[in-house]
Amino acid sequence: MTHTYFITGAAGFIGSNLAQSLIEAGEKVIGLDNFSTGKKENIAPFVDRMEFVEGDIRDLDLCRRLCAKCDYVLHQAALGSVPRSVEDPIESNDNNVTGTLNMLVAARDAKVKRFVYAASTSAYGDTPTLPKIETMRPDPLSPYAVTKYVNELYAKVFWNVYGLPTVGLRYFNVFGKRQDPHGAYAAVIPIFVKQILSGVAPTILGDGEQTRDFTFIDNVVQANVKACTAPVAANGEVFNIGAGGRISLNDLTMKMIALLGSDLRPVYGQKRAGDVKDSQADIEKARQILGYEPTVDALTGLTLAIDWYRENL
Repeated sequence: MTHTYFITGAAGFIGSNLAQSLIEAGEKVIGLDNFSTGKKENIAPFVDRMEFVEGDIRDLDLCRRLCAKCDYVLHQAALGSVPRSVEDPIESNDNNVTGTLNMLVAARDAKVKRFVYAASTSAYGDTPTLPKIETMRPDPLSPYAVTKYVNELYAKVFWNVYGLPTVGLRYFNVFGKRQDPHGAYAAVIPIFVKQILSGVAPTILGDGEQTRDFTFIDNVVQANVKACTAPVAANGEVFNIGAGGRISLNDLTMKMIALLGSDLRPVYGQKRAGDVKDSQADIEKARQILGYEPTVDALTGLTLAIDWYRENL
């Protein structure tokens, strides 16, 4: 039996990977994107096999119309990036809080089976405790982190007050094919691959000893799909979605340089405002309740991502 999945941010990095995976599994997909950060080329290979609407999650009537057609919502749309939110907190709030509230209202009224949304590890802030576990007190350090934590609060309230089954996935540094290497707010792996392929030394912000739980996109796709049909114990909860390990930016950069067959050496710049020092996911809760099990480790994922960038950059 096929189901209909409504993906917001469907032309983005994570959204397009979700859409492709579900379409290839024979499911029906409705996609929504306003192309503020998503790209038409991300969905071009399969857009004719889905219902795609160019529009905005801040349009409540549109959200209602699309939620009425679906079984599951996979809410990925957001204005990402800590630095962008520091520069323009109002725009981040408008997209990430107002937009998500619109989607929650629309999903509640449509009585969808499950509302799965992209939360963020940024909610943890810079507490030295590792690994990060969901019971830790949130301590957001940036406007972006605040917006993502507010989403969690709203989602829990919509489960407790209205009975809308919500599941939040706190992503840990997702990377993989289609992650945009261009623009001021690009993520570190695609930026560094682009720089190394161009013969430019990658610039590490800070001393490079900061660590991250880099999580390959296939693991995130798996988590979203499993969250849709997880037991009732998942409702109103948030789950860490990572690989469960961590690697320093220095080590990551040297591995990328080696994989790309380069002899470049990184240069160092000023630490970014609002950045956390270390990040690593405790994924036991996701294992127990969602049945999540990462299938691609960071280094295997890095090889796969680099292969994709070589072909597509």
